[in-house]
Amino acid sequence: MLYYLFSYLENHYSIPGASLFQYISFRSAIAFIFSLLISTIYGKRIITFLQRKQVGESVRDLGLQGQVEKAGTPTMGGVIIILATLIPVLLFTKLENVYIIILIVTTLWMGAIGFIDDYIKIFKNDKDGLKGRFKVLGQITLGIFVGSMLYFHPAVTMKEKLPQGVEVVTENGRTKLFADEVKSTKTTIPFLKDNELDYAAVLDLFGDGLRGYAWIIFIPIVIFIITAVSNGANLTDGIDGLAAGSSAIIVLTLGVFAWVSGNIIFANYLDVMYIPNSGEMTIFISAFVGALIGFLWYNTYPAQVFMGDTGSLTIGGIIAVLAISVRKELLIPILAGVFLVENLSVILQVSYFKYTKKKFGEGKRIFKMSPLHHHYQKSGYHESKIVTRFWIVGIMLAVLTIVTLKLR
Repeated sequence: MLYYLFSYLENHYSIPGASLFQYISFRSAIAFIFSLLISTIYGKRIITFLQRKQVGESVRDLGLQGQVEKAGTPTMGGVIIILATLIPVLLFTKLENVYIIILIVTTLWMGAIGFIDDYIKIFKNDKDGLKGRFKVLGQITLGIFVGSMLYFHPAVTMKEKLPQGVEVVTENGRTKLFADEVKSTKTTIPFLKDNELDYAAVLDLFGDGLRGYAWIIFIPIVIFIITAVSNGANLTDGIDGLAAGSSAIIVLTLGVFAWVSGNIIFANYLDVMYIPNSGEMTIFISAFVGALIGFLWYNTYPAQVFMGDTGSLTIGGIIAVLAISVRKELLIPILAGVFLVENLSVILQVSYFKYTKKKFGEGKRIFKMSPLHHHYQKSGYHESKIVTRFWIVGIMLAVLTIVTLKLR
């Protein structure tokens, strides 16, 4: 909203400094500061409100060190992250931008699913919360919306870099670096020189003239990624500061990709896909990172508030949509490696237990407890040490992900 106000002032009254709001870098910096202040200053008030309403975490005794002491700690703190993200986004972004629209809907939709889940757990005294099938249905619905918007909306385009040796001069005498905007289902494959994959090309295996039906492949892929990443973030939110800190690292890395992909100069220099209008996501990402860091002020050990499913499902959904929007979803296994390992540890633990119980009559375990962070807790590591080391691993994976821009 302030973006439109200052644009009006610049165009009609030439107010000094109003032109700053035209720059994505300036709006991103302001969005980060605003979200950080909102989450730290007003976060405390929200925590106090949650305490007053007795919105406390009920903890099952799993024999983990320090677990019983966490009973009664306010949960549903994901509301802090959502508010601290959306307020700067509404103030400083171009609200008509298709990517911003998708991200706002994602935040509200996943936040609502998580909020309902937390509400049932706390106020209905049902530890299972929202039934799994309804969560999945909500994730599928969001996936259909996001996939349809990215596939069908005319503003979601890309520009192919012109082949080496081909020179096209525009009417004003400048040399074009990229071809005209086109609709495309291409994405990026890491580590390969010719690093683009077109989902539509898969349909060529079934005959000619089928590329117009690429949505049949693209939308299910979007659904799968949103479901997998949001569940991964949900599983990671098990000890103080782990999910929020790991997510901040992941989102900051996606911010680099969004800024590079939306800047024609850097897209040309780094030889990456140029995605018009995607740079606006950098402002959303800055606000989101500020909200996560501000939330960590109260969520690091010993936590004064937990994000609950309200926060973890929202975080996972946003990360998935950001990665798909900048066409870097195939980098998720690397970038969100912490989420992936947490997910796999649960799958392996449950599968192996069921297999050994069926075969030997007694279930055996690979880990002392899953998800993986609980395994290390059972091994005697303090949770603050586990979180710090997971963050370090997350930073290493983020650096590796950024390196893939040139490592082919």
